[in-house]
Amino acid sequence: MRKWTIPFVLFLLCLIFLVPDQGRKIHANAEADSDAPVDPPKVEEKFGAVPNGLSTDSDVAKREAESMSRKTLRANAEKFEFQAEVSRLMDILINSLYSNKDIFLRELISNASDALDKIRFLALTDKEVLGEGDNTKLEIQIKLDKEKKILSIRDRGVGMTKEDLRKNLGTIAKSGTSAFVEKMQTSGDLNLIGQFGVGFYSVYLVADYVEVISKHNDDKQYVWESKADGAFAISEDTWNEPLGRGTEVRLHLRDEAGEYADEYKLKELVKKYSEFINFPINLWASKEVEKEVPADEDESIDEEETSESTSSEEEGEEEEDAEKTEDEKKPKTKKLKETTYEWELLNDVKAIWLRNPKEVTDEEYTKFYHSLAKVNIHIFPSNAYVVHSLAKDFSDDKPMAWSHFNAEGDVEFKAVLFIPPKAPHDLYESYYNTKQSNLKLYVRRVFISDEFNELLPKYLNFLMGLVDSDTLPLNVSREMLQQHNSLKTIKKKLIRKALDMIRKLAEEDSDESNDKKDVEESSDDNEKKGQYAKFWNEFGKSIKLGIIEDATNRNRLAKLLRFETTKSDGKLTSLDQYISRMKSSQKDIFYITGASKEQLEKSPFLERLNKKDYEVIFFTDPVDEYLMQYLMDYEDKKFQNVSKEGLKLKDSKTKELKESFKGLTKWWKNTLASDNVEDVKISSRLADTPCVVVTSKYGWSAYMEKIMHSQTLSDASKQAYMRGKRVLEINPRHPIIKELRERVVNDPEDENVKLTAKLIYQTALMESGFELSDPKDFASHIYSNVKSSLNISPDATVEEEEEEAEEPETETKAEDSVTEDSEVKDEL
Repeated sequence: MRKWTIPFVLFLLCLIFLVPDQGRKIHANAEADSDAPVDPPKVEEKFGAVPNGLSTDSDVAKREAESMSRKTLRANAEKFEFQAEVSRLMDILINSLYSNKDIFLRELISNASDALDKIRFLALTDKEVLGEGDNTKLEIQIKLDKEKKILSIRDRGVGMTKEDLRKNLGTIAKSGTSAFVEKMQTSGDLNLIGQFGVGFYSVYLVADYVEVISKHNDDKQYVWESKADGAFAISEDTWNEPLGRGTEVRLHLRDEAGEYADEYKLKELVKKYSEFINFPINLWASKEVEKEVPADEDESIDEEETSESTSSEEEGEEEEDAEKTEDEKKPKTKKLKETTYEWELLNDVKAIWLRNPKEVTDEEYTKFYHSLAKVNIHIFPSNAYVVHSLAKDFSDDKPMAWSHFNAEGDVEFKAVLFIPPKAPHDLYESYYNTKQSNLKLYVRRVFISDEFNELLPKYLNFLMGLVDSDTLPLNVSREMLQQHNSLKTIKKKLIRKALDMIRKLAEEDSDESNDKKDVEESSDDNEKKGQYAKFWNEFGKSIKLGIIEDATNRNRLAKLLRFETTKSDGKLTSLDQYISRMKSSQKDIFYITGASKEQLEKSPFLERLNKKDYEVIFFTDPVDEYLMQYLMDYEDKKFQNVSKEGLKLKDSKTKELKESFKGLTKWWKNTLASDNVEDVKISSRLADTPCVVVTSKYGWSAYMEKIMHSQTLSDASKQAYMRGKRVLEINPRHPIIKELRERVVNDPEDENVKLTAKLIYQTALMESGFELSDPKDFASHIYSNVKSSLNISPDATVEEEEEEAEEPETETKAEDSVTEDSEVKDEL
């Protein structure tokens, strides 16, 4: 028996995978009548009538059954059955807990827009197809009946005939449906529903009964209706209002979909997904207005009685009013709030990216920019300040710059990019944590998502805008779409256009021009003056992060770098400008890092460079230390940190000085052996300072060590290997160094000389920006030298404090208690 068990189980599994799952009842019917002719599989009427996926308990099941029983298909209607794949699809839709049900409205509006597009296209050759009166208005109308929980979406598009209703709403293209069902069964990816995978059938996410009323010019008005139970019915419509032409979809909302019976929610969905549809979208919205009506006689009498009881101060005013003639007196009225209904236009912002950039004015770009910001705040009111803070601009400031372009080729798309005038407060605080993007992806003017992080790299996440593509394959899931080759192509073009936009902003800035003195300033120049400096102050760190993260565009990003130098007079300069001012003999680009410009200007590392008139770049942002680990060269020029080894300045007497101070450098190195000093050398970078401490070329600088030590979760043991080897460089022309050499020659074992040499090193360590490993030892050496300068004996000690006799604590407490008792007695 065991011999046949495994093959039999495998055989059953093969049957399960090969035979499509048409439901238990279909499978049972197929087994009962195996000799029947092979026909397309059918679905019984009651299949899925009570969705088990949503029936979590008996009460829910009972409520669902009652809800479905109230809505019955008309007896005289011609009934049809959905194709098997559609039934399976709807079963998955209804019985799956899908988190994003909002997309149903987007799908219906998109279908309505397609129908309007079609009738408009037909009207180009035959104007009579539009008809007369309201039929000529190509618009979409949304109406809500809160009491009956019915949501209606109507268009004046091409409409559908009876046959169209049967084919279009009873069939889905086999390939698309099969791919959807297959994807659901293999990975359970429900995001596919939100990516145009199911179209019209997403209505059953929120409705348990749907009516589609449609009128085509070539046919009568018909009603398509279904409860998503495997069957639908079509009948001639003789009871509803004639549409004239077009389609109206009525959704009878589920009990758990009550949130969609709210005008505010519908406005949110239209603003988010369908704001840029070509046709007007109107909502039948309620509005409270104040209306003046005549006051009742009883109310007027009450008002008179109230006026008689007023104070004497008001009597004078009443006498003046009495002197007025009756003609001058106005009838008494009161204001009442009245609820009225009217059509409200929801998509008043036009899709300017579809127009020629030359035809769009600056005012239109600014208005469109503000509309993008307001949409983000409107859609995400709860977390807009955190997640979508980049897309907020409450002021009337114009964007710094924008780029509007069309991309053609293998992937065609249109895009508009904006540089906001200000950076949000948390742009870099949440740089690696935020998952939201300010770039929205549209397909045929329909919003798809703003979660495609692959459209732009993180360092450009401050840009706002949108991308609209007609060629993206949206019948796949979001995860698959993010890896699609089309998105990779779009990303490359967007990065190139974004960097070109920033470069152009720099070139148009009059402060960036070297020949601005010979050019008369116009109003446009004044407006653009300082724009790039403003951009750099707001988003300069993003350019630096781009150099770190984007190796492909590193050189293009390096051209956008701005910084102050020893010769820039407080203004920002670029690498190209720096190179243009370099000496003919200079091979490297000199820079120094530190906490502030003021601190760096006093650095001993700049003494010789300043005397020789070399220009040095100031890098004062902590991210600059990371930046320079990736930016190794620019335009065939190497970067040289002047606080590290490798700085070469010509000195004709270098060899002689090395030989002359050879004994001192060797002695000093041995003296500082316990301080981990690798070497003591003659310096070519000092002029007025006795000595400095430099680090190895590829190790951490002093400023980098401070940055790493200040990290909250830093591990000192793991950072030790990255700390640069320290080298003491001495100034052979300084009198202190000369005197120290003489003392070492006379008595190299003198302890005072050794202490002095160590003190000089510790002082140089601090001046070079390092932290002392033993501040107490350094302070004791300073105090010893102070004693010596004040002629105080080294053996002098601190005077001891005299001890005072303490009274017994018990006696004090006893005296206090006696005093308190006497005070109480006196009071009594």
